[in-house]
Order: sequence, then structure tokens, then C-alpha cells
Amino acid sequence: MSFKLDEKKIIVAEIANEISNAQIVILSEYRGLKVSQFTEIRSKLREADVFFRVIKNTFVRRAVENTPFSELAHQMTGPLVYGIGKDPVLTAKILHEFSKNNEKFIIKSGALNTGLILTNKDIAALATLPSRDELLSSLLGTMQAPITKFVRTLNEIPTKFVRGLAAVRDQKQ
Repeated sequence: MSFKLDEKKIIVAEIANEISNAQIVILSEYRGLKVSQFTEIRSKLREADVFFRVIKNTFVRRAVENTPFSELAHQMTGPLVYGIGKDPVLTAKILHEFSKNNEKFIIKSGALNTGLILTNKDIAALATLPSRDELLSSLLGTMQAPITKFVRTLNEIPTKFVRGLAAVRDQKQ
């Protein structure tokens, strides 16, 4: 498929915009996937707000120039699909789960916005981490624990007093 120069510039600008807001980029090979399987993973990633497209490697190479993801450029060969996400753990989880269930979908590599290059094993390890929402709820529970314990302690004082009065009343009867 041949693109005009203006179309190429628009595509590269769109990819560069996605990459500028991204925390992670994951490259995956998709040879032999059925359309229904591809549709399934696209819908899951769309819900997670992940940019997931098959794009010409030269367009992505141009888009990642002078970004923390520029080290991925030498790995952009062959038919690849790009997962560009704002939540590294969620993006890695969805793609890793899909690759476990579909042997034709192979996660090749990835990179974080810190410039760290990730291998397939690194992405699998990232996928096992709790998500941002799980970490926030755990933190909230930890922060609430002292307050809850304090309220229970304060509540015990009148409760013990009432129990003592009830015991005295029962003895006098």
C-alpha cells in the first residue's frame, strides 16, 4: 500500500503523539492469527485505553526518534503489532494473557518511558505485578487501618462501661 508524503507525515505524527503520552511500548509478532482473535485482543486493549495497531515499521522508527523508546528501533523488523499504553502493568497483563492463550501471538520486546528495554521475560514479570488500582486500594486499606483501630478503641470505653453497669444491675437483682 503506497502512501503519499502528506499521509505518511500524518501517520507518523499520530504515532508520535501516542508515544509522547505512553509509559510503555510493546512489540509483538502476529503471524497466523485469525481475524476473530485479533478482534478479541483489540477490544480488550481498547477498553484499557491502549493504542494497538499494525503499522509500518519505518513509520514507528521515525516516530520514536529522540524519545526514550528510540532504542527499540533496531528491533522493529518483520510483521509487528504495536501496543502503546499509559499503564505499563495493565498493558503487559492483557498482552501476556493473550500470548499465553495464542501461541501464534509472540511478544517480541518492549520498552518503558525511562528508556529501559524489556525482553519477553521482563514483560511477563511486569504482567504479574498488581495493577495501579490494586496498589491504590491496598494503600488506602493500609492508611485506613490505624484510624479504624483507633475508632474501635474509643468505642470500647463506653461499651465496657455499659457492660459493667449491666453486671452490677444483674448482681443486685
